[in-house]
Amino acid sequence: MAGGATSQGKAGRIWRYVPRGHPVSWWMLLVTTGAILITSIDRTILPTVLPAILREFDLSTAQGGLLVSLSFAGMAVGGIILGTLGDSPGRGPRRAWMWGVALLFEIVGAVATALSSTLNQLRASRILGGMGEGSMEPVNVAMVGEWWQKENRGFAVGTHHTGFPIGQFVGPALIGALLAVGTWRTAFLVIPLIGIPIFVLQTVLARKRNLEKVNRWVRERGMTPSVTVDQIEGEGWTNPWTNIRLALSYRNVRLAVLTNFLLLFSEFGIASFLTLQLTQKAGLSLGEAAVVSGASGITGWIGQIVWGTVSDHRGRKFSLGIISVGLAVATLAMIFINSAALGWIILIGWGLFRNSPYPVLYSSVIDTVPDAASSGMGLMIGVGLGVSGTIVGSVSGYIIEHFGFSWNYLLLAAIYLSTLIPVMMMRETAEGRVPTRR
Repeated sequence: MAGGATSQGKAGRIWRYVPRGHPVSWWMLLVTTGAILITSIDRTILPTVLPAILREFDLSTAQGGLLVSLSFAGMAVGGIILGTLGDSPGRGPRRAWMWGVALLFEIVGAVATALSSTLNQLRASRILGGMGEGSMEPVNVAMVGEWWQKENRGFAVGTHHTGFPIGQFVGPALIGALLAVGTWRTAFLVIPLIGIPIFVLQTVLARKRNLEKVNRWVRERGMTPSVTVDQIEGEGWTNPWTNIRLALSYRNVRLAVLTNFLLLFSEFGIASFLTLQLTQKAGLSLGEAAVVSGASGITGWIGQIVWGTVSDHRGRKFSLGIISVGLAVATLAMIFINSAALGWIILIGWGLFRNSPYPVLYSSVIDTVPDAASSGMGLMIGVGLGVSGTIVGSVSGYIIEHFGFSWNYLLLAAIYLSTLIPVMMMRETAEGRVPTRR
């Protein structure tokens, strides 16, 4: 009897990790994951085709890094400005329309990139496209968090963010296929248009009557809705500056911005020059290198779902600490990539951690300041994604050109480990323990 009771107790503890959700919540999760998928694929286009752009415009590695930096500068502007505007119309159904605005910036920038005939045109178009890429994510993450109960927010955001590792694998493969029938310009012309049907589906699902169904189901099962229709109806247009000040008034948000900056600096220091390493050190063709560079996407979805779910039950800080150490170890292993086989093995291992910290950080921000969630994540993405990306292209490009890939990886691994400091200073927010202001 005792043994049976113990087994039942263990099964019960495991079962509580399995989330439950209303059908509309699951459909919204599927569609918003598609939105993150196209965001991820869009971000892989430039680093994947960078060698071809370097040849056509006769650029050095450092100049190519500057081009990457300009794209990230646009992301900084888009994340901060358009991400903050994602809160201004209000929560729930209204966010879907703000994502459409971000998508429009991305499509216009991508088409302009494909039609560029001079280097200055190329640089300007990447800034515009970066604005769209930088603002698509915070608006979408804030939206998916509102269609799931608070108790399973980490799972929802983590699963939603599987679009990134899937895009990191599917994107280079899709780009490789387009390169086989066209040029690097073809990728910029075709891929961003996939976002249009996703936008349509989001706006169809994101309706008040669907939110009422979700919240009724959530309350009947003793759980907590993230946002209610009554709250939405009482909201008007809010000042973006007010939303920024509200988000930054919380220490957790400020620490999340710093942590995200350090994490993304290292990630983009790797990703921006990965195809270059595979073509130069492993001797692969551009098409082959494009496919191998996306290997982390094979396992990336596992880490995001697992660590997002674990963070709901064991805490956000617990998950982030383990992820940071795993990222540092995987980065050091990349020093030894000199063949396609080693590339596959090491990058698949990297995938278990690569995208995992972001949904945990985003969940912490939504936990902390739900009324300005898009603003908080817009700051995270604007500063983390935009500013780090703006700097890292030139820094890593210079290090690789003068000292080699190994020194670049040593620096990036050290930066990954440094994230443990702000993580230790954060207040835990899982299971409804909201931190005090400042």
